[in-house]
Amino acid sequence: MARSLDGLVLAPVADQAPGQVGTRTRFTYYEKDGEIWAEYAGGDVIRGHLLGTRQDDRLDFRYVQLKRDGSTSSGHCVSLVVELPDGRVRLEETWEWESQTGSGTSVVEQIGGQVGEDCGTGH
Repeated sequence: MARSLDGLVLAPVADQAPGQVGTRTRFTYYEKDGEIWAEYAGGDVIRGHLLGTRQDDRLDFRYVQLKRDGSTSSGHCVSLVVELPDGRVRLEETWEWESQTGSGTSVVEQIGGQVGEDCGTGH
């Protein structure tokens, strides 16, 4: 099993559709006893939250977000946790909106160390 996600900051490796999560979005993950949660923001997303479970290297969670245009949206995601050769963590995600139409895949990767370290976000 890949290492814990607790305190890690991850970012998408590519932009999604306009108005969605993109390379400027930062996810801060937390993990305890099989529970997984994260807060995220950046780009077109003002604030987002995800909550779910981890079993081995599989995450299963729901997410909800508030966008800059004032709209909200929610969905479901299943992710595979992969440890990269350099020791960073990658999540290979398969997601589907529940509040609107659409589904797809995406990849987020660890961009820095633990929470509080400089993650190169420019903030």
